[in-house]
Amino acid sequence: MGEPMTVPALRAMKQEGRKIVGVVAWDYQMARIVDRAGVDLISVGDTVGMNLWGQPNPLEITFEQLLVVCQAVRRGTRHALLSCDFPFGPLQEGPREAVRAAIRLVKEAGVDMVKLDGAADHLDAVTAVHRAGIPVFAQFGITPQTALRHGVGYDTTPGADSEVPPAMAEQMVAEAKALEAAGASLLNFTNSGPVAGPAVVEAVSVPVLGGHGGGPWLDGRVRMANAAIGYAASQLDDPRESYADVARISFEAISAYAGDVRAGRQIRGGR
Repeated sequence: MGEPMTVPALRAMKQEGRKIVGVVAWDYQMARIVDRAGVDLISVGDTVGMNLWGQPNPLEITFEQLLVVCQAVRRGTRHALLSCDFPFGPLQEGPREAVRAAIRLVKEAGVDMVKLDGAADHLDAVTAVHRAGIPVFAQFGITPQTALRHGVGYDTTPGADSEVPPAMAEQMVAEAKALEAAGASLLNFTNSGPVAGPAVVEAVSVPVLGGHGGGPWLDGRVRMANAAIGYAASQLDDPRESYADVARISFEAISAYAGDVRAGRQIRGGR
């Protein structure tokens, strides 16, 4: 896999037209797997609380919980650049708290950069973290939190993507330029769409990635590893397009194991 990925290397990929592969991972084993697969960026998302632990909303996860997850993913990552989300709180409290949180993630979890959600509303914090010498992965675009401010709708149906209206392309370009000027090293444009997305990519020199609502018009993509492999209990009843169906495989494997135990047979691989 060569040398560990760096921020300058990602920028070079954008300049050369090579797509950047990002994956959201939340544990040591998955980090090892995706890192070995050669992804460029591993992002520890704050959605671990809802998607892996069953928390009822994205605001419940704490900094200490996210720190432990980042530490685990760091242990499994050798090649990819490692980014970790801020939970809700430090960014909203101001630049001083944002820098303090970013320093903790670097010192205690060894992350390479920090991801700031809704960063376009906190340019002073982006600059403060950048000046502290910590690269910033800045998220902007249409999210449930920003939809009201932008005056647009947001589809909350699970798995659904909203999209930036074409009329808002200039506004998104302005936000992207402001984030780059504030010191962001990487942008995460949520729900970009095929009109605003290419406009933003062309307007800034930093790489622009996308998860929800992204597409080949961006410099790269980010997807949850669990979504890519179909690992969610909901997959059993409502299968969605993915690259595997791990939920079904796991269900069948555990059912077979239970059958062996109840039948008094030796379990596979057991003694």
